Amino acid sequence: MAHPLQLGLQDATSPIMEELLHFHDHALMIVFMISSLVLYIIVSMLTTPLTHTSTMDAQEVETIWTILPAIILIAIALPSLRILYMMDEINNPCMTIKTMGHQWYWSYEYTDYTDLSFDSYMIPTPDLNPGNLRLLEVDNRTVLPMETTIRMLISSEDVLHSWTVPSLGLKTDAIPGRLNQTTLLSSRPGLYYGQCSEICGSNHSFMPIVLEMVPLTHFEKWSSTTL
Repeated sequence: MAHPLQLGLQDATSPIMEELLHFHDHALMIVFMISSLVLYIIVSMLTTPLTHTSTMDAQEVETIWTILPAIILIAIALPSLRILYMMDEINNPCMTIKTMGHQWYWSYEYTDYTDLSFDSYMIPTPDLNPGNLRLLEVDNRTVLPMETTIRMLISSEDVLHSWTVPSLGLKTDAIPGRLNQTTLLSSRPGLYYGQCSEICGSNHSFMPIVLEMVPLTHFEKWSSTTL
C-alpha cells in the first residue's frame, strides 16, 4: 500500500505510470550519455594542443554527428509513441464514473448504480483528524475497486479544471460543454491523492482528489451501504 506521508510523489500504482517511469529513466540515461560525451570533447579540446588542422575538416566525423542524433531521436520517439497509444486506449471498462468540476470542489456519479453520487470537498485545516494530510484530505473519498478497468468521464460546469492523480499517471482536462474520458487501473489498494492542476480561480489549490482503491468485495459492501 502506498504510504501518503511521503516527501515526494507517491509510488506508481498503475501499469501506465510504471511505463512512464521506465520511459523517464530511458530518456534520462540517453541525456546523461550525451552530456558525458559533450563534456569529454570539451575537456579534450581544452587540454590537447591542435597540431593537425586537417582534423577540423573530416567527412567521416560530419557523417557520424549527422546520423547519430537521428538515431537518438528514434530511440526516444518509438517508446514515447507506444506509451501515448497505451494512454489513449480504452479496454472494455467494467465501470464508469462521471466526474464534474465545480468552483471549487468535485462531484462524482457512479453511472452503473442508481442514486450513487456525492460531492467531494476539501476538509478545512481546523477539522482535520490526526494523520490526515492538510489541503489533500476530503470529506467524501472516491472509493473504487482495484484491478478493475474504470472509465472516468470528466467535464466541468463552470470554468476549466484538470482532474489529476500523479500516482496513476492521469491528467485530464475538465472543459465546460465537453466530455473527456480516461481509464484507470490500480494494481494495489491504497489512498492516492491528486489535485486540480488547472488555474481555475482563487481556490484553485483547494479542490483535492482522493481515490481509495479497495478489493472488489469491499467495494461491493461499500456501495450497498451507501445506496
